[in-house]
Amino acid sequence: MSDRLFNLTGKRILITGSNGGLGLAIAGGLGRLGASVILNGRDEAKLNAAVDGLRSTGLDVAAARFDVTSEAEVASAIDGLEAEAPIDVLINNAGIQRRVRLDEITLEVWEEVLRTNLTSAMLMGRQVARGMITRQRGKIVNICSVMSDLGRTTTGAYTAAKGGLKMLTRAMCADWGPLGLQINAIGPGYFATEMTQPLIENPEFNAWVVNRTPARRWGEPSDLVGASAFFSSAASDFVNGQILYVDGGMTTVL
Repeated sequence: MSDRLFNLTGKRILITGSNGGLGLAIAGGLGRLGASVILNGRDEAKLNAAVDGLRSTGLDVAAARFDVTSEAEVASAIDGLEAEAPIDVLINNAGIQRRVRLDEITLEVWEEVLRTNLTSAMLMGRQVARGMITRQRGKIVNICSVMSDLGRTTTGAYTAAKGGLKMLTRAMCADWGPLGLQINAIGPGYFATEMTQPLIENPEFNAWVVNRTPARRWGEPSDLVGASAFFSSAASDFVNGQILYVDGGMTTVL
């Protein structure tokens, strides 16, 4: 029974924004658990290098280069992938951060952050869900953030987008749960990635993160594999519309 619950063998999983950072770590972890993973990104050279890296370890990996913020590219890419084989799991991981105070932010930057972190998940979810609804099965995992519930200076657009993504997860559950889909979210805390490296190198900010987190450390990308596997597997078949914070305890303490 337990082998079946967490078995990803034969599952075809598409992870957006997965040519580096958290997305690539999730892809590698799920691939090692037996899944066939599809990496996505806009930078073709970086995407191909990521695919080659995972394939060199014996994993079943494919590439899908397209822009998740483009309605036309999303439709074309998903139709092509579905024509090859069904997508069993979609993980909406693509995201960006632009650190600027709300009184100084431009509309262009605001819309860029919301389009990449929130609208892309709607576009991807809508397109992939159509095939899942026909099959009456499928899973969507949205990568949210502790900023889905918390605010911090200079993160206004990101906080708005990730808060919206949490609520989009619940709306997807309301619409598609009765049709056989499970839609859940993961809320990472502060993780050590290329994007956060400047923060790690800032002694004051690094000390704040470590002291604010009960686990007394930054998250490592591999820390997200377990939650991703749970939401991608049969183990979560009766879990829907939920957000699981993987943050070392940050959101639970003052």
